[in-house]
Amino acid sequence: MPEISPEKLSEGLQTDADDLLVLDVRHEEEYDDWHIPGSVNVDVYDELTENPDAAKDDLGDLPDGKTIVTVCAAGVVSQTATDVLEELGYDAATLTDGMNGWSRVHRNATVPVDLDGTLVQVARPGKGCLSHVLISNGDAAVFDPSHYLDEYEAILDAHDAELVGVFDTHAHADHVSGGAELAARHGVPYYLHPKDALAIDATPVEDGQTVTVGTLDIEVLHTPGHSEGSVSFAVDGAALITGDTLFHESVGRVELGVEAGIEDSDVEGNAATLYESLERLVDRPDDIVVLPAHDPGSPEPPVTATLGEVRERNDDLGRDRGAFVRELASDIPDHPPNFQRVKRTNVGQESVPTEELAELELGPNNCAAE
Repeated sequence: MPEISPEKLSEGLQTDADDLLVLDVRHEEEYDDWHIPGSVNVDVYDELTENPDAAKDDLGDLPDGKTIVTVCAAGVVSQTATDVLEELGYDAATLTDGMNGWSRVHRNATVPVDLDGTLVQVARPGKGCLSHVLISNGDAAVFDPSHYLDEYEAILDAHDAELVGVFDTHAHADHVSGGAELAARHGVPYYLHPKDALAIDATPVEDGQTVTVGTLDIEVLHTPGHSEGSVSFAVDGAALITGDTLFHESVGRVELGVEAGIEDSDVEGNAATLYESLERLVDRPDDIVVLPAHDPGSPEPPVTATLGEVRERNDDLGRDRGAFVRELASDIPDHPPNFQRVKRTNVGQESVPTEELAELELGPNNCAAE
């Protein structure tokens, strides 16, 4: 059975996209909810599971001359699609593990920022997640890592850097953090604000604190609202790692911690708190580079914008306090999949077996308010 790994597909979409056609055979509503950008959907899932020959009419009009990569949720039904396509004379291969496999893909690139060191952004296109690795004078810090720790180990090795600290901007709702495990592996502090470290062993950070990595100072800014323990990190005055507090075109949603049962606050109060946190961030210089923890779609690193550009693009920053609170408290998008369990895992209240993590995270990123 011809297969293509998620990593190989990711490379191919970057270098030979014209030669590939990604064919998603899931139900249309699943495709609309979450899919590989640039893919096409032919909803033949039921036909493929019940009578594969019945799918031939719908699959027989695909363009010739391309390698067709079939996709489903876990890479099972798409194998049948590949068989049918080969019978029809197409060059086809199955995406190993389907969308679950796509969720594992990571890409990285250096962030263009004026620092005495290197800042690497790690993008996870299947989840819209962004994390960062800061290297200065042989020392390194990792911010908001996924639980796929080999991705970060490879960057540390490539830069011959020693990890001195791991930071989470908050207890995430869309993916399981690898922060505590990465820190324990290297015997270094895992930094998380006490309001989010409910039942997990973490080194507390507080507003105004400075942590030094190599020759660079990292200023801690407590910016609650998305979660009670959300923080942002100002890196030597040149970069602002904002977590889910501030995105380039939106802000963090304010009800996830409440609905997960780990916050005693209310949605309107969280929205008002977030408004105050954002006021602190937008007072920074126009040329500071804003680096959030997520980007919609399928981010290609580096995803960057100056604070001046964010002010122009982000409608949420133009609302007065009353309008801001009303908008965030009333317009509630779809929740990230399994967000209650993910949140409880990241605050230390639940332990998920390693073999279940990929499935727990499967699905789109929905941490932005809009």
